[in-house]
Amino acid sequence: MIKPFDDNYFMKRALQEAEIAFEKGEVPVGAVVVINNQIIARAHNLTETLNDVTAHAEMQAITAAANYLGGKYLQDCTLYVTLEPCQMCAGALFWSQISKIVYGARDEQRGCIVMGTSLHPKTKMTGGVMAEEASQLVKRFFIERRNLN
Repeated sequence: MIKPFDDNYFMKRALQEAEIAFEKGEVPVGAVVVINNQIIARAHNLTETLNDVTAHAEMQAITAAANYLGGKYLQDCTLYVTLEPCQMCAGALFWSQISKIVYGARDEQRGCIVMGTSLHPKTKMTGGVMAEEASQLVKRFFIERRNLN
């Protein structure tokens, strides 16, 4: 049986957001927040556009989802993000009490896992969903950036 709303389905939506970031010259990270198989927030990196180091896809998605829900807690929500959250984003996700984080590619240098960042005790995290696609997009971005300079 094919499940239309599985992790791959929602990660594809996050990858669409990452592509938008890529086109804007942003590091291509995209995110969506889902509750009951419904996307309630879509976001991508906006650090260059907003000239704001905190404007990561996850931070934008947390804010949009909280606004949609009318409260600061994202219990019963899942964040799909194309790259493992950094320490800052993991901290914000901790405070949001999000139920689940699903990421694509690992960030071996700056990710929350290598940094040892704690998530909320009730938050589950799964990685590697469409990791190759997410990783290739980030690699393509940095190759193109190097060739421009």
